[in-house]
This record gives sequence, structure tokens and C-alpha cells, in this order.
Amino acid sequence: MNVVFISPQFPDSYWNWCDRLRRNGAIVLGIGDTPYHDLTPEVRRSVNEYYWVRSLEDYDQVFRAVAFFSYKYGKIDWLESQNEYWLSQDARLRDDFHITTGAGSKQMTQWQSKAEMKPLYAAAGVPTARQVRVQDPDEVRAFAQETGYPLFAKPERGVGAGGTIKIPDEQALEKLLATGTREPYVLEEFVVGDICTYEAVIDGEGNPLFENQTECPVDIADTVEKMLDVWFYTCPTVDPKLAKLARATVKSFGVTNRFVHMEFFRLTEDKPGLGKKGDYVGLEVNVRAPGGYNPDMINYAHSFDVYQIWADMVTFGSSPNATEGETFYCVFAAQRDCYAYAHTGSEILEHYGDVICHHGRIPDALSDDMGNDFFMARLKSIEEGERYAAFVHERA
Repeated sequence: MNVVFISPQFPDSYWNWCDRLRRNGAIVLGIGDTPYHDLTPEVRRSVNEYYWVRSLEDYDQVFRAVAFFSYKYGKIDWLESQNEYWLSQDARLRDDFHITTGAGSKQMTQWQSKAEMKPLYAAAGVPTARQVRVQDPDEVRAFAQETGYPLFAKPERGVGAGGTIKIPDEQALEKLLATGTREPYVLEEFVVGDICTYEAVIDGEGNPLFENQTECPVDIADTVEKMLDVWFYTCPTVDPKLAKLARATVKSFGVTNRFVHMEFFRLTEDKPGLGKKGDYVGLEVNVRAPGGYNPDMINYAHSFDVYQIWADMVTFGSSPNATEGETFYCVFAAQRDCYAYAHTGSEILEHYGDVICHHGRIPDALSDDMGNDFFMARLKSIEEGERYAAFVHERA
């Protein structure tokens, strides 16, 4: 099996996807924008061959890299990046090289559109916030009058929390309409709730090989806008109500042979038309693994290896490794360079050394969302997790 993996060197843990594929006997062919001599030993060992391009943004360069691999190794069986930023390009490459094991451009466009997701959620029976495209000013004003303020504006095909705008009143809405946006936007009614996510590797029949739930006590948009301290955690179990909705969403979206990362609101108060306090509301579907170090957190929470489970799905269609061991809450807490904290990194490691499972420096490209220095801990209760996060974030 010939597998092309886009950007195996960034984020810096993504060589693991390639490593597990290669363990399974696949020929793994990496394409990235880091010169070969600057790659870590882990990345070099994880691929059979690496093709350097000056820019992954330049489709012609990436196309030529895939063409070279196709000429040298034969037909490409699978192409992936696991990175939201490259999903559209991945789909285009699949179309151009007739790679049928993943989504093409037409399907990916629907999956990535926050507007085109709505009817798919409805078909799954999952409630979602009311929405309007920011096109006709009169239509947008009528929508605002119907739903009331605040409202939430976001790119129709955005990545993470980038470009999101809270619209608190009519004046802010008129400013948005007057200045316009450089890319298509949607406007949604504001939902008061906690954000949680569902992760799974989906097999060829649309069934999960494993399931995970992540809780985000601090909203990511607020985290970026207000430069808040970051903490969130993966859970040892998945709420059956969330799993039922997520599985129905997978089927409705037609997702197969992919990692999925779905975002939901859990209402913290009754919301007419959406549900009661504690109900789940669909936010968005991401047809790739969760970003950053989240795959590692899932591993620590469930004592298995999601990189291996995904690689097994790619190479064998299923996985004998999707069996949990001992389970934990894996809690991520990070410090920002712009603040002075009461406890240094060394003091955190000394105090919590027996439960710290991973720590390090966040790449600058991800630091707005995730902070700068991170510490992950495996704990048996969320109460312990709250005390741990408070210790990491205590200010000097």
C-alpha cells in the first residue's frame, strides 16, 4: 500500500501517523515544507521517502511531489494530512490522482461548509443554532430581529476560532455589514452552553472503532480573544446521549474511513427551539483528527494508541488495538509567556511529577489557542483536575 502523508513534520507529533502506517507495512511517502536536514530523527524514520516543497500553499509544487511518488512507486492508495488547513487541498489531490479511498472536493466542500452542514444535522435529528449567510443585509437584519442579540459571526469555512466575532448589539452588526468580510461568513444565534467534543476513528461502514469525549470549560473563542489561561480534558467515558447523536451525525454526513472530531454545545440553560438544560446541540463537524496534542491526550485517557487504531483502519479496515486499558481524565493546562505565574515549570513537575504524562512547548503557530508551555496530567477525578489546573494557572 502506498500512502502519501502531507506535512508529517508539523504539528511535531504528527510523525506518529506515519510511523504506525509504516509498522503495518505501508510505504509511507511524506511531503512537507521543512528541508530534510531540519527534520527530527522521528520524522525521518517514520517515512520511506520525503519530498521537500518550498510551500505547501503552492498546489503545483505539491501536485508534482505526488506525481513523482506515483511515477516511482505506482498508484497512490491513500492520501491524508489530518490537518484542517490542508483538507481541501487533500481532496483536490485525490480527485486529480483518482484516489478513491477518501473524500473528493465536492464532498469535502459540503463537509467544511458551516451552512451546508445544517441539512445534514437535521437529517440526523441533531438540533443546531439558527443561521444565515452574511450576504443580503436586509435578510441579515431580519434574522437579527427574529433571534435577538448577542449573535455569533464566523467564516463559513474557517479553521479553529480564527475570524470569529461576537455581535453584542445592532451597532456591531451594522459595523460588520458596512465593513464586510474578505471571505464568506455566516451569522448564528448565540447559544449559552459548555463546549464538548466527540472523537472517533470511523471504519468503512461508518461505525466507530473507538469513541472519546473532550470537555472544554473555557470557550476557545474567548480564550483567543481575551488571552485566557487554557485548560481542557479528555474523559474516561463518553456520555451515551452524546455518542448517540454523534453516531447519527456520522451516518448522515456519510463519513467513512476517517478520523472525526465533532463539536457540540451542552446547554447550560433551557433554549426554546433547541432543547433543555443538559441537552446537546450540534456545532460543527471536522473530518480529521483533533488538532495539536489531543490525539496524545486520548491515548493517555484510555491507555491505547489512536495513531495505531487509525493506521490499522487504513491498512486493514479494522483494528485489534481498539481496546481500552486503565482509564483516566487527561487534563491539559498551559501557561502563557505574557503572564507571571506563582509556580514555574520545574515546580509543577516536582509537585505533580507522578501524574504528569507529557509536557513541552507549544509551537508558535498554535500558541494563541493553546498557550506556550503545556503540562498534561492523568488523574482519577475531575475534582483533582480542577485543582491541578488551578495550581498551574495560579498567578504570582
